[in-house]
Amino acid sequence: MAPARAGKSRPPVMADVARLAGVSHQTVSRVLNSHPNVKPQTRDSVLAAIAELGYRPNAAARTLVTRRTRTLGVVSFDTTLYGPASMLYGIERAAAHSYFVSVASLPALDRRSVLGAVERFLDQGVEGIIVIAPKTSAVAACSRVRAHVPLVAVGCGTHAPLTSAAVDNAAGAMLATRYLLDLGHRTVHHIAGPASWVDAQERISGWREALAQAGAPEPELLSGDWGCPSGYRLGQRIAASPEVTAVFCGNDHMALGLLRALAERGRRVPEDISVVGFDDIPESAFFLPPLTTVRQDFGELGRRALATLVDMIDGRPPPVPHLRISPHLVVRASATAPGNRRAPAHPAGRRAPEHPAAPTAGPAPAHPAAPGDRRVPEHKNREQT
Repeated sequence: MAPARAGKSRPPVMADVARLAGVSHQTVSRVLNSHPNVKPQTRDSVLAAIAELGYRPNAAARTLVTRRTRTLGVVSFDTTLYGPASMLYGIERAAAHSYFVSVASLPALDRRSVLGAVERFLDQGVEGIIVIAPKTSAVAACSRVRAHVPLVAVGCGTHAPLTSAAVDNAAGAMLATRYLLDLGHRTVHHIAGPASWVDAQERISGWREALAQAGAPEPELLSGDWGCPSGYRLGQRIAASPEVTAVFCGNDHMALGLLRALAERGRRVPEDISVVGFDDIPESAFFLPPLTTVRQDFGELGRRALATLVDMIDGRPPPVPHLRISPHLVVRASATAPGNRRAPAHPAGRRAPEHPAAPTAGPAPAHPAAPGDRRVPEHKNREQT
């Protein structure tokens, strides 16, 4: 006969589960902790009892026994920008089945704010910390965190003096720039993000390196702020320059502003000016024309960052201190050879030119491919110390 439920008087405890399943409380504990030495039939009985009673393990009690909180802290900042927001989402998804995630969303990523958030997390007993650090100020703050705290920086570029995971922005910028040069453009202009952002700095470096390797002249750098209005403002300057035939934008939002400015001045895309973006936001496939852009795999970034942090928590050194996730180019209809009426299909089987020092890659796209998308094959997975 099943025992009376604790229901109204108190929440069910482990002893209630054991009585209902007809096992010892030690067996219930083994099931909860995924111990291998439990018969499948016994495990099923315990799980059925847990479901029937609505039992929830006492996290505080488990922490006292195991000295593990199974909680991670993530330091982010209050932004709707696609890159940082997608990094946070990727981390939360990766940790969903193994850790609780506590997020500190800061109004600014200055040294004082970042270090204060880290200290609050340590007071809460988190086992490790991930910091989304796309700005140079955040990278500098992370480098001052006490060395014994397991910490991984994300989105901090590929050369930060920290254990880190980041998309290889320089490699992505080289893919975009080389693609335009290979179409026959004499040079490629660049609308960059803010100078205080590591992503912007590395994309500028990749753009410059691709031009230098091709022997192409380097035009004046145009600096935006990631937003559509800055792309529009700089696009008005570009639209007034008849010699411009190709533009690589530091992100898709600035590319959208550029497309608007060009359309208002009667400059056709891609017939008069080819445009390539960076990020592959979900809307980019529905721009007019659909935007050729560089896609980042934030899901893979989250998984690899979490795996690195778990290694550190468990006392294992990470396989590499600086993990790079290679982006890839998604070819749509916003770029073509100078004077062409339509953007040609990407040649079958052609591989994207490799960045000489651009390791690791990520698999599945962050959102479904749109009709007409053509993806330039990725680099093979590589890691760099």
